Amino acid sequence: MLDFPRWKQIWFWFLTLAAGAAALPSLFELGNIRWPAMLPNPVIHLGLDLAGGSHILLEADPSQVTRQRLDTMEESVRAKVRLANPAIRIGDISSKDGKLTFMLDDPAKVDAVRELILPLTSGAGLTGQRDWDIQVIDGSRFVMTPTKEGIDLAVTQAMDTATEVVRKRIDSLGTREPTIIRQGADRIVVQVPGLKDPSALKNLLGQTAKLEFRLVDTTASPTDIAQGIAPPGSQIVPYANPGKSGVAAIAVKRLGGIKGDQLTNAQQTNDQQSNEAVVSITFDQQGGAKFAKLTTENVNRPFAIILDGKVLSAPNINEPIIGGSAQISGGFTTESANSLAISLRSGALPVDLKVVEERSVGPDLGADSIRKGMIAMLVGTIALMTFIIVTYGRFGVYACIALVCNVLMILGVMAVVGTTLTLPGIAGFVLTIGAAVDANVLIYERIREERARGRRVMQAVEMGYKEASRAIFDANITNVIAAVLMFMFGTGPIKGFAVVLIIGIATSVFTAVSLTRMWVASWLRKARPADLMI
Repeated sequence: MLDFPRWKQIWFWFLTLAAGAAALPSLFELGNIRWPAMLPNPVIHLGLDLAGGSHILLEADPSQVTRQRLDTMEESVRAKVRLANPAIRIGDISSKDGKLTFMLDDPAKVDAVRELILPLTSGAGLTGQRDWDIQVIDGSRFVMTPTKEGIDLAVTQAMDTATEVVRKRIDSLGTREPTIIRQGADRIVVQVPGLKDPSALKNLLGQTAKLEFRLVDTTASPTDIAQGIAPPGSQIVPYANPGKSGVAAIAVKRLGGIKGDQLTNAQQTNDQQSNEAVVSITFDQQGGAKFAKLTTENVNRPFAIILDGKVLSAPNINEPIIGGSAQISGGFTTESANSLAISLRSGALPVDLKVVEERSVGPDLGADSIRKGMIAMLVGTIALMTFIIVTYGRFGVYACIALVCNVLMILGVMAVVGTTLTLPGIAGFVLTIGAAVDANVLIYERIREERARGRRVMQAVEMGYKEASRAIFDANITNVIAAVLMFMFGTGPIKGFAVVLIIGIATSVFTAVSLTRMWVASWLRKARPADLMI
């Protein structure tokens, strides 16, 4: 136990000094001292409650997911039946009352149609249910109903995707350490430290960025469109900027268009002829092939560029576009074009998100919390050091040095890992410091007991560390389990507390047990004391 080879001493010192050095940039920043730009600069990021910033609560409409699933299934059924061999004829597909209904012209082909559409359904997770229920009524009418289990799974998947899209969009703004978490079944909490004006963030997150290219139905009369009447198989879509085009809305084909979910890039550029701000988009191989086919088959016909349910423009297809690239124009400013490019690059939101709560947090409260937290930590540390030195003498000095190393190591590990420090994190930090010397107290008291039993100095110290270490590790393992559970199931502030607690437990055990043992062993080998003043 007291035998420390040279390599182990070097390794312990390396870990301590490396973690301590990683804490220096954060300490320099706290003291408003400039850190040399040529050196690595790992710093601890402050959370919303300490640095101030913006808090936004987004809410989705689950019924929108159901409508999207109906539209997707309708298009899939049409595609399957159209490609069937031998040919199968069906009537118009109705999506009333949240169900898909269609009639077969030949009832003898019911089994064939069922075999075609059955692969379009799947299991709803681990529920044991299908995501769609298929029924045949009156021998020739199919009714496809989305099950509750399928809808719940679709909503969960949509919200998971929306959370990742929101994260990508915020990262594109260059902000540091945002907190983005799901709340309940249909809400997302967004906290961005340091962002004083949330208006740009609201506009970015509120934009679904659902891009579509659909053919314009030229058979629709302006009178019917003005009255909201669309031809069969088409729908009316309003213009985003009616004043510029002079037309309030147009009719577009409901099916057969291209969605913008196959983009590989989107950048804000300027049109070479008009110099107006536009968004240049690039499709992947599959999307480029679809776009080339659409434009090749519909030369001299207009097609609409639709963003979030509004028409940006409806240019005429003068020639096939086969390069997999296109431009989106719509009276953009440079800022709005760049915002749209960011949204398109990060992907479309699978469901609309509405801002239901927003608030800005100033930095004053955070600065006061940091100041009071530092005072609490300083007062507690001084009182703790005084007590431990008075009680245990030389061994207390070792414990105090280990305590300082522990503080620096916690800061260093947090900086390297990129952990965000929140107000509960400061509480966990202070708690860790208060409990850091518990291990030393257990060890030193055990050494006293061994000396009282008559053991020699070396034996007493060795038995003290050996026997106390068992209780130390057992106690800290239970704390780590509790901290891990808090991190897994807690929200942002609780997670911040759990992270600091886990790091603090690991570093305190290392400094209080391993480092002090190394120092005590080195002193015993050199001094060879006849007794211990402990």
